[in-house]
Amino acid sequence: MKSPFLSSLSASAVLLTGLALGSGPAMAAQSPEWSMNATVIEACSCTMFCPCYFNTKPSAHHEGHEAKHYCRANNAYKVNTGHYGDVKLDGAKWWISTDLGGDFSKMQMDWVVLTFDKATTKEQREGITEVAKRLFPVKWNSFKTAEGDITWNQAGNEAHALLDGGKTAEVHLKAAGNADNPAQPIVINNLKYWGARKNDGFVLMPNVVEAYRVGDKAFEYKGTNGFMLTLDVDSKTAPFAPAGQ
Repeated sequence: MKSPFLSSLSASAVLLTGLALGSGPAMAAQSPEWSMNATVIEACSCTMFCPCYFNTKPSAHHEGHEAKHYCRANNAYKVNTGHYGDVKLDGAKWWISTDLGGDFSKMQMDWVVLTFDKATTKEQREGITEVAKRLFPVKWNSFKTAEGDITWNQAGNEAHALLDGGKTAEVHLKAAGNADNPAQPIVINNLKYWGARKNDGFVLMPNVVEAYRVGDKAFEYKGTNGFMLTLDVDSKTAPFAPAGQ
């Protein structure tokens, strides 16, 4: 069965409109032209690989005698090149901590915290927010922003990102080698990433640890789903919310 997650990306997508962030062609006329090429270190609580892309529910997590469906994730982004109007975004870092909830059929997700690196300017944060709401075509029950110190590193077959030195959040990934050549990572090359125009492939990297360590929504997982990916997203092709949303 084709996931409504994928269907919504191929049609007019629902954006972060439940949070009064604004969307649609009218907003496009008010916002400057923008584009971003960024690399993400991403991990979640699901099994390999991302049920979100193929089903209406994420992985089931057995808690006692009950199976609960949820996808709790951390996504650490580093901008390779980008601009928001005249504002350069090159080198900027931003982080998403989230729970997508247990049912994707209505594209209504649970909660998200968008964290800006402390080094980003007010203007860069405005651009990142615009990119985020166009990249992720869903509605949120709760959307918050924060700021913190983001450390982002990738070397060889490992990647490691820290938010506030790991006190707030952490993602540590290690590539999964294929059967013929363990040194060569497995890559999925023909799968769309949310509202991005294109990507260079999902490099499968199960997490050593992924954690969100603050507040009443804290979580931590080891050995579950993770990947790295470089994406392109821009104001001309990223989806808008349908009229009336």
